[in-house]
Amino acid sequence: MARDMEQRQSRSKAFLRNAADFLWPPRSLVSRERGLGKGPLAPHEFSQIHFLSGAVCDRCGTPLGTELDEGEICAVCIARPPRWDRARAAFVYDPASRRLVLDLKRSGRRDGLGTFAGWMTQAGRTLLDEADVIVPVPLHYGRLATRGFNQSAWLGGALSRRTGVPMVVDALKRTRRTPTQGGLSARARRRNVAGAFALRPNRAGHIQGKRVLLIDDVLTTGATLGACTRALRRAGARQVDVLVLARVVRETDVTI
Repeated sequence: MARDMEQRQSRSKAFLRNAADFLWPPRSLVSRERGLGKGPLAPHEFSQIHFLSGAVCDRCGTPLGTELDEGEICAVCIARPPRWDRARAAFVYDPASRRLVLDLKRSGRRDGLGTFAGWMTQAGRTLLDEADVIVPVPLHYGRLATRGFNQSAWLGGALSRRTGVPMVVDALKRTRRTPTQGGLSARARRRNVAGAFALRPNRAGHIQGKRVLLIDDVLTTGATLGACTRALRRAGARQVDVLVLARVVRETDVTI
C-alpha cells in the first residue's frame, strides 16, 4: 500500500514537472531562449563549456598537463603555495561560460543554482565528503544592501541542500568595504583585501577544529579566498578547502 502510494506520488510529480516544462519551457542559461532542450543548456552550448573533469592541481584546481596525474601540485603552487589546502572548480571562466557567471553575479539569476550545485558537487566531491561546514565568501553589508543578494551564499545554500553539509552563512564578515577587484593586478588584489575579513565571534564554535569548505563564484588570483582562509585559520579551522563555480586559467599567470 505504502509503495503504491509513493509510486502514484512520484508519477504525479513527474506529470506536473512535464506540464510545467510544456507551458513554461526552461530558458537556456546562456542564450536565454526557451525550449532549446531538456537541460539548462542547448547541446551546442554545453559542448563549449570547459568543465574541469580531468586531472587538476591538488592545491589550486588548475588543469594539469598530460604529463602530470591527479593529486599532484603545479609548479606555481610549489613556488607560491596558496593559503588554503585544496581548491576545485566546476568549469573554466572564459567567453563561453562568462554569461553563466555574470547572470548569477550581477543580475541575480537563480534558476541555474540547482545545475551549478550539481556541477560543483561533481568537481568537489572529495572536498564535500570531508567538509564539516560550508562557509560562503561574504559581501560587505553596504554592498549587500545595494545588490540585495550574495551569489556565493546562494551557491553555498544550494550545495548544502544537495549534500547535507551544513552552511554557516554569516561565519565571516567584511570589516571594510573594498573597491572592486576588477582590473587590478594580483598584487593589488592582495593589498586590496588584506585584513578585510574576520570571523564573527558568535560563530567561533562552528569553525574551531572544523574542516571548512569555502565557497565563491569565481577564483581569479585567489586574493579574496586567501584573505578569507587567513581569517578562518586564525579562528582555529582545522582545514580550509575551496570550491568555486568557475576559475580563470592563464597559462602564463603565476599569480593564480
